[in-house]
Amino acid sequence: RAAQRGATVVTLTLSSEQQTLARKRIAESGLTDRISVELRDYRSERGTYDAVVSVEMIEAVGHEFLPAYFATIDRVLALGGRAGIQAISMGHERMQASLGTYTWINKYIFPGGFIPSLRLVDEVLAEHTSLHVAERFDFGLHYAETLRLWRERFDALDTRPLGFDEVFDRMWRFYLGYSRAGFASGYLDVSQLV
Repeated sequence: RAAQRGATVVTLTLSSEQQTLARKRIAESGLTDRISVELRDYRSERGTYDAVVSVEMIEAVGHEFLPAYFATIDRVLALGGRAGIQAISMGHERMQASLGTYTWINKYIFPGGFIPSLRLVDEVLAEHTSLHVAERFDFGLHYAETLRLWRERFDALDTRPLGFDEVFDRMWRFYLGYSRAGFASGYLDVSQLV
């Protein structure tokens, strides 16, 4: 969308498959002159940008790498630039209690994943960057509805031709229900931070 509005976009991924698919979709949109998809770790980025957008990547960074994640955003952001981050979060006390645990989600869905608290985000920003949260929009209940819709669509699929078995189907249904319950109950939230 940013490229359609005239921006020059650089996007980063660690997945060659994701890079290939993204490049195909970009070519189909006619925007190859405005968007590049680079195969590299975000910490290796050396450009300078007016804006940085990170959508639910923070959960894959891990607790120990949050300072490097935010320091990288701070380093590549041009003076006066803005960063937009969409992040799943949980309450600070819950986050602290989950540190060092190995959950079903860690084992089967998001190995190495970590859901931060927004308090931790504020603390890391203050300690490791010149950044601060200027705006915040929370929409966890909306995300619960999104997960309900994803489950409906998944239930309507026959995944066998795609190579998935009944065990996968049950696990994915459990994951969607488990996540929906987390957002509906307020145990989890999702926020857009500027």
